[in-house]
Amino acid sequence: MMLWIMRFSGFFSAAMVMIVLSPSLQSFPPAEAIRSSHLDNYLQIPVNESTSNSLGRFSFREAPAFRNVDECGPVGSGTEVCDPNLVHVAITLDVEYLRGSIAAVHSILQHSRCPESIFFHFLVSETNLGTLVKSTFPQLKFKVYYFDPEIVRGLISTSVRQALEQPLNYARNYLADLLEPCVHRVIYLDSDLVLVDDIAKLWTTRLGFRTIGAPEYCHANFTKYFTAGFWSNRELSGAFKGRKPCYFNTGVMVIDLVRWRRVGYTSRIERWMEIQKSYRIYELGSLPPFLLVFAGHVAPIEHRWNQHGLGGDNVRGSCRDLHPGPVSLLHWSGSGKPWLRLDSKKPCPLDGVWVPYDLYGYSH
Repeated sequence: MMLWIMRFSGFFSAAMVMIVLSPSLQSFPPAEAIRSSHLDNYLQIPVNESTSNSLGRFSFREAPAFRNVDECGPVGSGTEVCDPNLVHVAITLDVEYLRGSIAAVHSILQHSRCPESIFFHFLVSETNLGTLVKSTFPQLKFKVYYFDPEIVRGLISTSVRQALEQPLNYARNYLADLLEPCVHRVIYLDSDLVLVDDIAKLWTTRLGFRTIGAPEYCHANFTKYFTAGFWSNRELSGAFKGRKPCYFNTGVMVIDLVRWRRVGYTSRIERWMEIQKSYRIYELGSLPPFLLVFAGHVAPIEHRWNQHGLGGDNVRGSCRDLHPGPVSLLHWSGSGKPWLRLDSKKPCPLDGVWVPYDLYGYSH
């Protein structure tokens, strides 16, 4: 396996060695086939002919089948989203990042002791993407939810990178509305990451009285996420009064949906997006409103669950190493995505870790 990755990436950094040696990266015994039927539970999604045509170039190999190990608790037939024994994971699906989403799902299943107990909630703004998921993971438990881009189109302002302006980036703000009321907790994951540890460990995170949990980075310069105009406006910057805000990445979050619904956090995030349209208080996309609402009120999660920034910066991209410490999740946040760098034959060392989860191939 190591030699194969070396051929692909050409070289290894010290970070690569750290991944190979880290105990957290040792996978569990190979899981076997899930014996549940897959779901065919879709909302009515508007047919977009141009999107359907663009999907013709995609072809994914069928993933190996996975099954719970003996000590996993009982689960239903696979058609009941309200089963209390399920682990709920939400991921967006779109053409631009579809390859990454498929790899993320594959990595989750491969490292889970109880893959049959994971239910995926896929958020889409385009048609037919769920069909590709079903053909790649025939026995996967999942449901597809349509997110109407018009809900946020009027709230989105320009960002440092066009990809950050896509409406589907904001679907995470509406999980409490989109998912069934019986789903009390969900793990939200970006599409440009892979897990190398059991997601059940992340699922059992204790949130206490907090609504979300995420790895925090209190050493980061928090002021840089907002404009000078924001900090000079006492009324606006006063939002952080009484808090000790730290940066956190919204690509990995454990969310208490019951508390979210009760407090009404979606409307609070929307309010900050409205203010942004008038005052230009930040330059990034969907992250700053989350910081404004939650920073300083986040249940801290170990950094191993979001080794982020592997995509480099938001303008040029670059090769980066891991942060010190163990690794459970690698996240290519930033402008550089592993599948693009691999296709261009200019991979970074850590992109080789992503390769085993890639199921992508061109159709002929």
